[in-house]
Amino acid sequence: MIRFFTFVLLFTLLSCSKDSYSRYEKEFDTPLLRQNEQLRLSGDYNSLVELNKEYYAKAEKMSYEEGKALCFLNLANVNRTLENYKRAEFFFSKAYQILQHSSSNVHKAKYWNDYSNLQLELKRLDKSFEYNSMAINYIKDVPESPFRDDVLFKIYYKRGDYLSQKKKYTDALNYFHKAGKLDHTGRAECSIGDLYLYGFKNLDSAHAYLFKIADECNRQNRTDGVALNANTVLGEYYIMTKQYDKAEKSLQKALEINQKTKYIFAQYTKYIYTDFKSLYERMGDKEKALVYLQAYTNETSKSNEALLAAINDDMEGFISETEIDAQRHKNNVLVIIIISIFVFSVLGIYAWKIIGQLRSGKKELRYEAEELEIQMQDTNLEEVIELARKNDPSFLDVFKEVYPGFIEKVLAVNPDIENSDLVFCAMLKLHLTSKEIASYTFVQPRSIQQKKYRLRKKLNIPTEIDIYQFFDNLM
Repeated sequence: MIRFFTFVLLFTLLSCSKDSYSRYEKEFDTPLLRQNEQLRLSGDYNSLVELNKEYYAKAEKMSYEEGKALCFLNLANVNRTLENYKRAEFFFSKAYQILQHSSSNVHKAKYWNDYSNLQLELKRLDKSFEYNSMAINYIKDVPESPFRDDVLFKIYYKRGDYLSQKKKYTDALNYFHKAGKLDHTGRAECSIGDLYLYGFKNLDSAHAYLFKIADECNRQNRTDGVALNANTVLGEYYIMTKQYDKAEKSLQKALEINQKTKYIFAQYTKYIYTDFKSLYERMGDKEKALVYLQAYTNETSKSNEALLAAINDDMEGFISETEIDAQRHKNNVLVIIIISIFVFSVLGIYAWKIIGQLRSGKKELRYEAEELEIQMQDTNLEEVIELARKNDPSFLDVFKEVYPGFIEKVLAVNPDIENSDLVFCAMLKLHLTSKEIASYTFVQPRSIQQKKYRLRKKLNIPTEIDIYQFFDNLM
């Protein structure tokens, strides 16, 4: 008899789940993500938090756990783009607590891909690749839908980004093309142009992609991330090809867009100012170069503490309300359980088995949460990366504390190596890209490539050995 009731219950749940998720996607997932993206791009973070509060309450009424997780992921991603990483980790852990028990593979895929974005920003490339691979495994059998296509686009795009940073340019190009088939904003095409410019060194192909997207965005008066990226990288292309008038025009356009989007795509500010500095240095206008160097310094020294404090206040309000709702939900669940036990006492044995499984899962979650807390407390790596970004003179001293013995091993290979080269070795050990090192040290990426070549000679690194792998193997 127990098995009969269990079979009927499971059959009913499974037969309804597909239709339920389809309905949830149309009524909840798609409209939430669309509105969330609009508010994020406008920089209206207060309204964004309120939107997710509203949808969280809606998910509570619908008993839609995946909807709650989606709200947590939205807030995690906002904090990630603002480099508020600890708060981002908090919301990711909230989403994980829900989705680890979910049967919705598309939501799990979104979680793991979003989480891989955080790992990539923290320079944990292998972890980023691992989580992106998990996202691909979850989504591969999910039926086509607008929500699924949006998630799959971001998975392919992130895969291309990762492979590009690992210098696997052909594989990266393949995934950017896959992403481009699912999205028509031009985002994938911008990355393809960037890849041709800095990866393949194919200037003609780079110009074809970048000019097309930039021209289209400018004619449409777009002020989004695609327009910003296209104009910035197109300006860098013109600098490389010594078309300085066109470079100045493209970078001015990028700067205009940047003024409207700097709280969303803040990382572009430093690229634009350093590009202007390089442009005017090449044109021989040292005065203007100094102006943009000072502008870059002023911009990067501006504190976002007030903005982050306001956002964190909103986040705290969201957390408090969701905890109250969660407690209310637990109380309601308790009443339902008591009534259910009274009415369906024949399922008591089965219920105890489920409770046992939940307890086991809770222990695993507690263990993982403790591990996550330990990781979050280890801020040494973040500190040394931040010092590298600022080109701080104390960078090498702090690096030695985080990676004891590394510098000694480099010196064992070549005792006569200069201190500036040791700083460069440390940045490569952190897996900073040539473009990032160029930005932090105010030089062109081409100079970094030349410096890598000279460093290979000094340390006798064979050409077939990846220079990043060489320094990884030293520790």
